[in-house]
Amino acid sequence: MTELFEPLTLRGTEIPNRIWLAPMCQYSCEAEDGMPGPWHLVHLGARAQGGFGLILTEASAVVPEGRISPQDAGIWNDDQAESWSAVVDFVHSQGSIIGIQLAHAGRKASTYRPFTGEPKGSVPESEGGWSTLSASPIAYPQLAEPVEMTKGDIAEVVAAFAAAARRSIDVGFDLVELHAAHGYLLHSFLSPLSNQRGDEYGGDLAGRSRLLHEVYTAVRAEVGDEVPVFVRISASEWTDGGFDIAEAAEVSRALSEAGVDLIDVSSGGNYPVRIPIGPGYQVSLAAAIRAEGALAGAVGLITDPKQAETILSTGQADAIFMARAALREPAWPQRAAHVLGVEPGPYPPQYTRGAW
Repeated sequence: MTELFEPLTLRGTEIPNRIWLAPMCQYSCEAEDGMPGPWHLVHLGARAQGGFGLILTEASAVVPEGRISPQDAGIWNDDQAESWSAVVDFVHSQGSIIGIQLAHAGRKASTYRPFTGEPKGSVPESEGGWSTLSASPIAYPQLAEPVEMTKGDIAEVVAAFAAAARRSIDVGFDLVELHAAHGYLLHSFLSPLSNQRGDEYGGDLAGRSRLLHEVYTAVRAEVGDEVPVFVRISASEWTDGGFDIAEAAEVSRALSEAGVDLIDVSSGGNYPVRIPIGPGYQVSLAAAIRAEGALAGAVGLITDPKQAETILSTGQADAIFMARAALREPAWPQRAAHVLGVEPGPYPPQYTRGAW
């Protein structure tokens, strides 16, 4: 058995392999009500058919104001949770595990979706946009300036994450991931570039990471001890003075000690910078997090089965998150099984005639 096709058990939940679908925004709730629909069922269901052991949903907002765009998915009410149930049930029918990424976009909320031909920047309130919140009133470049969150605002967001987590588990999701990467709300508190608060939620790393720990603690209390909880972080902002790998390692170690089951290691997104992109360009960040004793998932231009297998076999990560490659090739795990000599591959019975 290759490492890539070895199961991983977290808190009693067995994930059948280490090829996992990364959260990727689809911006496809056309009614702007946060309700997932046929697109989400087909998009996520196809990757479950294709053999991904874990399917993670796109960033799903815990409050309406937490959406990146008006067309984002949400789970801030029970109707949305129930709409996710068809996706959950189908993914389970294919033998895959499914998790939901819980998110608040913070100062990067209320933007136009990044589709060709659509406007760019912040959506004005006259067109269905809304005022945004963040750690400090510092705008992401070319977006509207956010309002600095009060302690009351912070308490409401913590409660919203916890309530969304409860809805998620009640509707059948196997695990939850907290989105603390890419410049969104929880990341904006972690970074000294976007957090210049003078209270206990700012200042040193302990202050800047306080909100993330409060959210995790509240979510854990809601979902209980049997449900895995992941946290996605940007382990480097690729710029001087930003949240860096040293701070990311310290935060990850503390989260792991508190009971977080896996750190999903990405980078960037809090400030526009030129990132040195290349094959596996974020793997070293995952390896550094793993060296601190936390389980870590790697993502970022991991496209070849042998490349993915090497990352695992050399101890750089515990799982591989696939993003753009999974958009191009929904059945990537089936091809990977063929390349690595794993038989039988992860095929639904309807597809065995098409086996490599």
